[in-house]
Amino acid sequence: MGVHSELADLASLYALGALQGSEKVSFEAHLAVCVTCAAEVRAFAPVAAALASTAAVATPSPEVRRALLSRIHGRRQMQTSWLAIAASAVLAVAFAGYAALLRGRVTALEGRLQDATLQADASRRQMAELRRVAFDAQSTVAVLAAPDLARVDLAGQPAAPAAQARVFWSRSSGLVFTASNLPAVPAGRTYQLWVLTSQPAPISAGLLKPDAGGRVTTVFATPSDLPKPVAMAVTLEPEGGVLSPTGDKYLVGLAN
Repeated sequence: MGVHSELADLASLYALGALQGSEKVSFEAHLAVCVTCAAEVRAFAPVAAALASTAAVATPSPEVRRALLSRIHGRRQMQTSWLAIAASAVLAVAFAGYAALLRGRVTALEGRLQDATLQADASRRQMAELRRVAFDAQSTVAVLAAPDLARVDLAGQPAAPAAQARVFWSRSSGLVFTASNLPAVPAGRTYQLWVLTSQPAPISAGLLKPDAGGRVTTVFATPSDLPKPVAMAVTLEPEGGVLSPTGDKYLVGLAN
């Protein structure tokens, strides 16, 4: 505890003339350099004057002096306690407000992150679709520009009399299939394109997925050792396709 803290409680006793001996000397030396204690002594001056006009100054007994000092010290401790409590309350309110502000910022950042993630996912899907479309376009151009290009026209069968299709095939570049007016695919079923060769078993070129209008254009990669086609056909098969045709024929065409 510093000198000021030890002597500040004596200001009231000094103003009342109750200090004696070394305590008075020590306090007056402190008073000469302490603005706070000097102000406190001046504040007690009216009280000292009032007491002087009503009664002679008397030196308090040691018990009275201890009781007075104890009361003054207790008042200071109480003030300090209330100040500490008030400061703690202010800090609690401040921290609560700051925490709420941080939670708001975190929520906003999480929302922005989610939006950015969704946008990134959408962009990735768009890029993947663009790459697929570009690849199909390049493959189609490669087939149509191939020097060994062959064409097969397919006509609708009784199951789909209005349907028609055309196949462009190149042993070196692949196969392009385009069709229109195909009936809607029933649930659990799919169209499958078959290449008929001199071999007994038809060869599956792949599955077809027409749009709502019955149109479809698809590029298939075919093996370089594929036997020369003699005909091509489209059948309706179980979803996922089969190893050999089992369903009704919807399109059939003979190769030239």
